[in-house]
Amino acid sequence: MQFKTRTHNCGELREQNIGERVVLNGWVSTVRDLGGVMFLEVRDRYGITQAVFEPHIDANALHLAKHARSEFVVSIEGVVRKRPEGMDNPELETGFIDVLADTIVILNQAKTPPFPIKDEIDAHEDLRLKYRYLDLRRPEMQENLFLRHKMYLLVRQYLDQYGFTEVETPVLMKSTPEGARDFLVPSRLHKGRFYALPQSPQTYKQLLMVAGLDRYFQIVKCFRDEDLRADRQPEFTQIDIEMSFVDRDDVLNVMEGLIHKIYKDIKGIDIHLPLKRLSYEEAMERYGSDKPDLRFDLEMTTLNDLFRDSEFRVFKDTLDKKGIITGLLAPGCGEYTRNQLDVLTDFAKKLGAGGLIWIRVKQEGLDSPTMKFFTDNEKTGMIEKLGAKPGDLILILVGPKTKTLNQMGSLRLEMARRLELIKPDAEPKLLWVLDFPLFEWDEETKRYYAMHHPFTSPRIEDVQYMESDPGRVYARAYDLVLNGNEIAGGSIRIHNKELQQQMFNALGLTPEEAQVKFGFLMNAFEYGAPPHGGIAFGFDRLAMLLAGKSSIREVIAFPKTASGMSLMDESPSEVDEHQLKELHIKIR
Repeated sequence: MQFKTRTHNCGELREQNIGERVVLNGWVSTVRDLGGVMFLEVRDRYGITQAVFEPHIDANALHLAKHARSEFVVSIEGVVRKRPEGMDNPELETGFIDVLADTIVILNQAKTPPFPIKDEIDAHEDLRLKYRYLDLRRPEMQENLFLRHKMYLLVRQYLDQYGFTEVETPVLMKSTPEGARDFLVPSRLHKGRFYALPQSPQTYKQLLMVAGLDRYFQIVKCFRDEDLRADRQPEFTQIDIEMSFVDRDDVLNVMEGLIHKIYKDIKGIDIHLPLKRLSYEEAMERYGSDKPDLRFDLEMTTLNDLFRDSEFRVFKDTLDKKGIITGLLAPGCGEYTRNQLDVLTDFAKKLGAGGLIWIRVKQEGLDSPTMKFFTDNEKTGMIEKLGAKPGDLILILVGPKTKTLNQMGSLRLEMARRLELIKPDAEPKLLWVLDFPLFEWDEETKRYYAMHHPFTSPRIEDVQYMESDPGRVYARAYDLVLNGNEIAGGSIRIHNKELQQQMFNALGLTPEEAQVKFGFLMNAFEYGAPPHGGIAFGFDRLAMLLAGKSSIREVIAFPKTASGMSLMDESPSEVDEHQLKELHIKIR
C-alpha cells in the first residue's frame, strides 16, 4: 500500500487538533500489545505521538500493527482524540492526545538495533560510532546537531550585520609544516608533488586582506595530523575571521558581541560585557594556566618576595635560578590525614614536581615537617599573604617558573574537584588572556618556536629584541577562554616583509627557506598590505560546551575515534594498487 504524505510531524499535535484526521510518518519507538488493543509510539525528529489500534475501529489495521517492531518505518492514519482520563503523559508535549488509527503501512522493517534508541544509554562509544546513523536517531544527539545549526545561522547573521564577507578558501594548498603535521594529498598530474589539507586558512585570509576585502569570515574545515584527545579531531571546524585597519581592541569588541549573541540566543544568558582581561603572566601566576577556569576562586599566590632571604635550601636554590615559589590555599582541608596528603604529594610528583610542601593551619599555629626551616616572620607573612585561617591547608610547589606554575594549576583543578567547587549549572566564565610571549623555547631541539604561529605580530616596543633576545618579546595575541577551555585564539598580524623575515630568522628559517615556504605571502606584502588582525573560534569545542558535553565527538555528526578511525565506514582503509600506481606511490 502506498503511504500518504504526512499532515503533521510527530511532535506537533495538541488538544486543539482533537477531531482532525491526520497522517503521521516515522519510526516505531515503543510497542505495547494489550491483547485487544495496540499502542505504538511513533517518533521523528520533532517528537513522539502515540497511536492506538482498537478492533472496533479497524480490525485489519490492528492485525497489521501487531507485526510492527521497534524502529520499523511506518505511516499511520487516523483521528486525533483526547486521551482517556488517567492516561495523560505530561512528560510528552503530545501526551494529552493520541491518534485513534484505522490505517497503518509498514514502509520498512528493521533489525533489532544494537542499543536502545533513547537518551541516557549505557553503550560503549565504539559501538555508538560504528552504528552512528542509529546513534543520531536519539533525541539527545539530534539536539546537539540542531544546536550546531543554530550556531551556524547566528554567526553568519551577526558577522553579515558587521560588514563581513564569507569567502571560501582552497582545501588543497601548499604544505607549510610549522606546528602540527600536514595531511598530504599526492598529485596524479604532477608526479612526486603533493598538496596539503589546510591546518587553517591563515595565509589565505591574510592575502584576502591584501586584496582589500576588509572583513572576511568563513566557517571552515581544518585538518591536523596530530595525536587526538576528547576535544580534538583530525578534521575540525572553526569560525575563521580577519579584519583590516584594526588594533587588538577592535577585534576583541566585535568578538565579544558575537559570543554575547550566541549565549543570549541559544542559552538565554546575558553575558556581562566587557569581558575580564588578564595578561598571560597574571593568568599563569594566579591560576597556573593560560586558559584559567574562573568558576571557582582558589587563586595561587607567588611567594618569592616573602622568602627572598630564606635560608631553606630548596627555596634559596630556586630563587637563585630565577624559579618560583607558588602557594595555594585549600580552605577547610587542614584536617587532611597523612594518607590524604601523601596522595596529593604523589599527584604532584606525577605532574613532574620534585615534591609537595604541605602545611596544616591550626589554632595553635602551623603544622608541617618543614616548619623548622621557616622564621616567625615567614610564617606570619605566609598566613597573611594566603589569607589562611585555622582549618585550612597550605600547599607549596617550587621550581622552574612555567613548569611549576603549570603543575600548581593542575593541583588547583584537582582541589576544586575534591572540594566540589565546579557546579554543572554555574554561570559561564569568559575572559581574554593577552600579551603572550611571542616565542617558546624547546629544550630538546634547542630552538625557539612560535607560541601561536609565525605570522603573529610582536608588540611594537619589543621589535628591538627580536634578534638579540627573542625570549623577551611579547605578542599582540589574544585567547578567549570559557570555563577553563580555550574557545578562540588570534592576533594582530605582521603586515610587512621586513618584520616577517625577522620573525622567520628568529625561528631559524633562512631567507631562502622562507621564500620556498611562504614566498607567495612575502611577495604579497610588497604590494601594500594593510594592518590587519583576526581570530579563529573552535566551533566544535564551543558547541560541546554549549551542549554541556565533555567530548567534541558528541556534537559532530560523523567523528573519528581517539585513534583517528571511522568505525562506521572503516576508514582509513587500503586502496587499490591501480590507484597507487596512478599517483606514483609505492607502499613499502
